[in-house]
Amino acid sequence: MSDVIDLPRVAAEPSGVRAAGEVLSTDALELVLELHERFDQRRLALLDKRLERQQRFDSGELPDFREDTQDIRDASWTVSPAPADLQDRRVEITGPTNAKMVINALNSGAKVFMADFEDATSPMWDELVQGQANLRGYWLGRLDFSDPASGKNYSVGDDPAVLIVRPRGLHLPEDHVTVDGQPVSGAFFDFAIYVWHNARRALSAGSGPYFYLPKLESMEEAELWSDAIALAEARLRLERGTIKVTILIETLPAAFEMDEILYALRQNIVGLNCGRWDYIFSFIKRFGRSAERLTPDRSAMTMDRAFLAAYSLRLIATCHRRGAHAMGGMSAFIPVKGDEEANKAAMDKVRQDKLREVGNGHDGTWVAHPALVAVALEAFEAMPEANQLSKTPQHIPGRDEMLELHSGPRTEAGARENIRIGVQYLAAWLGGRGAVPLYNLMEDAATAEISRAQLWQWLHFGAELGDGRTFDRELFDRLFDEERELLGDVPDIDEAADLFRDMVVSDEFVEFLTLPAYERLGER
Repeated sequence: MSDVIDLPRVAAEPSGVRAAGEVLSTDALELVLELHERFDQRRLALLDKRLERQQRFDSGELPDFREDTQDIRDASWTVSPAPADLQDRRVEITGPTNAKMVINALNSGAKVFMADFEDATSPMWDELVQGQANLRGYWLGRLDFSDPASGKNYSVGDDPAVLIVRPRGLHLPEDHVTVDGQPVSGAFFDFAIYVWHNARRALSAGSGPYFYLPKLESMEEAELWSDAIALAEARLRLERGTIKVTILIETLPAAFEMDEILYALRQNIVGLNCGRWDYIFSFIKRFGRSAERLTPDRSAMTMDRAFLAAYSLRLIATCHRRGAHAMGGMSAFIPVKGDEEANKAAMDKVRQDKLREVGNGHDGTWVAHPALVAVALEAFEAMPEANQLSKTPQHIPGRDEMLELHSGPRTEAGARENIRIGVQYLAAWLGGRGAVPLYNLMEDAATAEISRAQLWQWLHFGAELGDGRTFDRELFDRLFDEERELLGDVPDIDEAADLFRDMVVSDEFVEFLTLPAYERLGER
């Protein structure tokens, strides 16, 4: 076990990871310290701005395009060109940072692998440090894995996917690294540790330090990241613009500031991504706190209709006007083992989803499982070139279309599904797993957020179900107790059930389920 690393004002707790001393080096932590000192108060102020904006939404204000940035939207400008190895991104695979997943994803045949410290990772300290050690080992050429259960050895092949890293969102703390006793930002920690150890090695290998940045809600948050990136480039003596980022447009406010976000990061940004699952969550969280905006079952909110279709088309049009890639969303389907007919149906749904994306003009897409790479690649072979930057949708949706609710039923089955998914995912998260296969779908924090946000919305506004019943506390409690009983006695299920129920019945909507869940991890 490593010793506590204690710089003049920063301390990192010990970790049981063998390579912890190399990952938590003095130089890397000094970059964490500088990012914290320069930007943490600004970060916290921007998080407060989110809540202030929510109060305006709750008072009846509708999301809209900003008047004070009209000149940015009207002007002709483009972002810096993407590097050579990010010109073709037609299929990207995502997943956590454990060694086996990293190796399988790099070898999957996808063009890009996004190693995820965010929604697909439970932020247990040793898991985070080990993930950083795995990515460092990859760039050092010594990443391998031997499965103790099967005895199978895993190693990176000759033509791996391009590696992009997703740090945590700006809202999440890292309690194990403190400055004057105050926790640093999880986002800044993940970013600084990775870029310090790997930026130059990635560049020497013909690639570069590439990131996906999640959960942004405004141009000002993009400006914060731009300044943090500039500081890191200066400390590493990299040319300005060397670090490249793709921003996930997965919040409703950000969807109305896509031009502004691209502009704020124009020296570093190469694209935007339709983070569809978090976007549904954000739509409910930011816009759905009234009886007039009740959503249907999660299964009815598909990318071909209403606000999701509008947001996809708007993202493509905005990106391509500015010379940036427009990435499609995640397919959560995974292979259905032991049922050939069900597996074929799932693959057909993935194929149709990807054909819709390429037809709309997306430059690439996401999958969650190596078995889906070939299906998605086949769909994106319709692109005549490496990307579709020259293609613009014939129709560019405006505000009203971007706020259009999906139609469809609200059902007991939908409520039960939300309960099952939310509780089981949270139990897995508390146990250290951030990506969990449930009912033939790969669930992560984003889909669990939809589950509890929708239940909260239905309960607090007395949603009418398709059979005429009101979704009230009595009905919720009965369904919850029945589903909890069916889940049985598995690790962390009682704690997860209590935490999930508390968030659903709370008078106030909890911003992110991972915040109270992270506190539970710290209490263990």
